[in-house]
Amino acid sequence: MDEMDAWAQGETAVTAPDQEARNFSIFAHLGGFAGYFIPFGNILAPLVIWVLKRDASPFVDHHGREALNFQISITIYAIVSGLLILVLVGILLLPLVLLFDVVMMIVGAVKASNGEHFRYPLTLRLVS
Repeated sequence: MDEMDAWAQGETAVTAPDQEARNFSIFAHLGGFAGYFIPFGNILAPLVIWVLKRDASPFVDHHGREALNFQISITIYAIVSGLLILVLVGILLLPLVLLFDVVMMIVGAVKASNGEHFRYPLTLRLVS
């Protein structure tokens, strides 16, 4: 039984990930901040980390996939919120989506730093 199978079954006797796996997992979560400076950087940064390091560690695979799915979901939510500005709902919704994005990226990075697995809420699981 590998690390992810043990985690999925709720077993706690899983070995802790090494520091390199934790660091790449943290970078995958915090890579979402790239979207605030580069168009679609929030998707590209976690994607690059996940593709390059997913085979090196099940921990990085899990966190990279979670970060990627979350950033794809946030992008969809932000686009819909932006369109809803036309009917005034988006004026409140778009800042809430962006605040949710920042808070959850930080929570994900902290969980990865502590060697814990994390699943983002309200995330479309498009990449599996």
